[in-house]
Amino acid sequence: MDTMFSQLKHKVYTLSDNFFCLTAPNKSRFPFCNGFLLMGNETILIDTGLDKDTLLAVDKIKRIDTVIFTHSHPDHILNWHLFKDRQIWMPEETPPAITDLHQLGFRFMGTEEKAIYWARLIGDGLGLKPFREPDMRFKDKDIIESGPFRLKAIHAPGHLSDHYCFFEENSQTLITGDIDFSGFGPFYGQPECNIKLFRESIKKVMALPYNQVCASHRSPFKGNATGLFETFLNGFERHSQAILDLLDAPQTVPGLVQKSPIYKDMMPDKRLQETFESGMISKNIALMLETGRVLETDAGFIINDTRFAT
Repeated sequence: MDTMFSQLKHKVYTLSDNFFCLTAPNKSRFPFCNGFLLMGNETILIDTGLDKDTLLAVDKIKRIDTVIFTHSHPDHILNWHLFKDRQIWMPEETPPAITDLHQLGFRFMGTEEKAIYWARLIGDGLGLKPFREPDMRFKDKDIIESGPFRLKAIHAPGHLSDHYCFFEENSQTLITGDIDFSGFGPFYGQPECNIKLFRESIKKVMALPYNQVCASHRSPFKGNATGLFETFLNGFERHSQAILDLLDAPQTVPGLVQKSPIYKDMMPDKRLQETFESGMISKNIALMLETGRVLETDAGFIINDTRFAT
């Protein structure tokens, strides 16, 4: 542990010389996420989803010059406004909706009514502020250099259209963002999420020559993380199977949502749960229709052949 951060030692993992993972409250789960600090020719922070006290303490110890975001979900941009006077870098794919919480809510929730609810819940509830226009946009395969660090931007859509991972080439450190190895599995419950692209993104980054993997919502992992990646990938099939288990009789998407096969009715905010569950079920059903695992009848969706449910 660098003595510079001794007062934050329980919150900081050293990844390599002058490269740190900053952990967040609630075991870095929503509404927070890990941040990543690189101190080269300038000090770079990746994601601001930490509590204010930690962010301000880090900034006091080593002033942050540039903030880079993996994507625009609220737990990754939370408290960005603390650095509104610094260089702000966003993905090329991040849409203008980032500057308006109502538009951002519509992007994530899909209807005007739900957008209003989301903007109030996240804006007022979490204190998220509308973004300003970024100073810089990065794109797939861009290299961000600072002193000894060569940070390669890797577009990894599926979870969100503007989702990125980063590979620090010299330390062989892979930052996977919301390829997060959670027990819940992949999240793809919003309109722009895409299961096929998400799978491809996971396979792409797991093939990189990393020696440690840092996700946004768990502690860093050193060594071969193939098991973590494969378990996370298997989450897609686990979700599909949970839906198939209910299709012994025809079911509609609203009917399936009420049965909550994916969230198991465990999400505190039921309005968000229904929205995200509906999105994830609909995307699974569409894919299973495409591959022939289910059929659509007048009464709803049903298994095409019982051998597909085993």
